[in-house]
Amino acid sequence: MSTTKKIVGAALAAALGVTTLSACGGGDAKDKPAGASDAPKSKTVTLVSHDSFNVTESVLKEFEQQSGYTVKVLKSGDAGAALNQEILTKGSPRGDVFFGVDNTLLSRALDNGIFTPYEAKGLAEVKPEYVLDKEHRVTPIDSGDICVNYDKAYFADKKIAPPQTLDDLTKPEYKNLLVVENAATSSPGLGFMLASVGKYGEEGWKDYWSKLKANGVEVVDGWEQAYNERFSGSAGGKKAKGDRPLVVSYASSPPVEVLYGEPQPAEAPTGVATGTCFRQIEFAGLLKGAKNEEGGKALVDFLISKKFQEDMPLQMFVNPVTKDAALPELFTKHGVVVEKPENVTPETIAKNREQWVKAWTALVVK
Repeated sequence: MSTTKKIVGAALAAALGVTTLSACGGGDAKDKPAGASDAPKSKTVTLVSHDSFNVTESVLKEFEQQSGYTVKVLKSGDAGAALNQEILTKGSPRGDVFFGVDNTLLSRALDNGIFTPYEAKGLAEVKPEYVLDKEHRVTPIDSGDICVNYDKAYFADKKIAPPQTLDDLTKPEYKNLLVVENAATSSPGLGFMLASVGKYGEEGWKDYWSKLKANGVEVVDGWEQAYNERFSGSAGGKKAKGDRPLVVSYASSPPVEVLYGEPQPAEAPTGVATGTCFRQIEFAGLLKGAKNEEGGKALVDFLISKKFQEDMPLQMFVNPVTKDAALPELFTKHGVVVEKPENVTPETIAKNREQWVKAWTALVVK
């Protein structure tokens, strides 16, 4: 998922290419004789991820000290681009573990056979609704809800109740107020389209988008433009004089507005329409052909440890998936709980994603 902080981090990561998060530990596997069974084990374990991966340095160092491994992170663009590279290098992966494939792309990853099954230590602590692969080729790591956010001040000034459901967005009082991301080019855009599929079914979602188009929905390429330029409720949108008080973003966006507010506000300036959400679940998997399989297993175990799970919310603005992980006060005070997000099974998404996006593009963009 994208946030103000993550976009800054992604830009730095893209410039550097490979980020080594710690320098302690031994040499890399490439220094060992090929095929030598008595060669020392590699002390470097490589995590391949999208650009949004982040972890507190002290949390990572604790894992490295306890495990004896040095973690190297290879950031590879957005989730789709990163996955494509792993599919192209299947059997000779660039790292040991891949993090960041979500439920919209999961079937594609599994069908291409890029992961080695591994039942992670601590998997019993993961909430069962997140365990989508019973063969344990991937392990759930985090979840996040794509939802419509609204500008509280706009609706208070206009004395209009903000929308709460997908149906609400088609009503006349919300005409020309919503900006969404392109489903063909944006992860939140695709997620919001899938929310409509989950709500209205394969027969009704296109009719819903026809109504949204008639009600003046605006489509832009990506989240950055939608949230930080066109949305009137965000700090960036205010500076850019955005005039759309409704935007597709994340349920975690209001806490982010508080965290980075200058000065920090007592209350989030934005709210979440909880009846508009689609739940993303991100996974990690041990890559088939990994040079350091044992280190990869230890790293996957770490990703579902309580230490990492409780670190994630303020590093990547996502929710933990384990039962014992507590959310930080910023989330509990300024965030929302989405009780009933829309869902579409990974198998259904894999079967229909391309034709759905083409149909959406023809209907809404062209």
